[in-house]
Amino acid sequence: MAVEIHSTAIVSEKAVLGTNVKIGPFSIIEEDVEIGDNTEISSNVKIKKFTSIGKNCHISEGAVIGGIPQHLGFKGEKTYVKIGNNVTIREYVTIHRGTSFDDGVTQIGDNSYLMAYVHVAHDCKVGHDTILANAVTLAGHVKIGNYVFVGGLTPIHQFCRIGDYAMVGGASAVDKDIPPFTRASKNHAMLYGLNLVGLKRRGFTSEQIKILKEAYRIIFRKAATIEEGIKEVINKLPQTPEIKMLIDFIKTSKRGIAPEASKRK
Repeated sequence: MAVEIHSTAIVSEKAVLGTNVKIGPFSIIEEDVEIGDNTEISSNVKIKKFTSIGKNCHISEGAVIGGIPQHLGFKGEKTYVKIGNNVTIREYVTIHRGTSFDDGVTQIGDNSYLMAYVHVAHDCKVGHDTILANAVTLAGHVKIGNYVFVGGLTPIHQFCRIGDYAMVGGASAVDKDIPPFTRASKNHAMLYGLNLVGLKRRGFTSEQIKILKEAYRIIFRKAATIEEGIKEVINKLPQTPEIKMLIDFIKTSKRGIAPEASKRK
């Protein structure tokens, strides 16, 4: 099917549009933009240069994608925003390009859902099948894994990571890394066990969950230090893919791991 562009929209001749793309009233598509098949751009949207958007996406009113980074060291370098397939971006979301201080790419994975007023800063990576609820704000260089849910009004500090299958409650103020499979909330965010609802929804077996529960208990509640807990988990529990993912995430943390709620003084 042909591309459908409203008469009031402004679309650069240097933009590349797939089949059946729809662009609504008063939207602006700059040069060096690629939009995949069957993607719909609503009214008053601005897609700035060096942005690529995949197939079957929906961009709601007022969104601005590809804005220059809010970074004092940015000097106009050629950097990018990359949006995957089947992504929903709701009203007034802002997503900024990467910087030369990282790999130069801000990325949103397939099947993700960004609710109204979400902000994704420079060099962030958001995995696939992840939901960011209303007014979640990601500072620069944040990395969020796959199958993650972040509740509304939650700010995430620069360079923080949230692991796969984690859940963060609303208004939580994340300033430390949130390990995969866990549940965190409060201001500042603390760990409250596993994200059991999310794990069950994603098809984790009772045996997988049982092993993860024990690993969480040892590392975050029993052991005097996280390092001691990891050693005990390695010695006592089966080294399943989930356990290896959890341990690798913790070992590679640079900002530190959010504290367990029962140990917060």
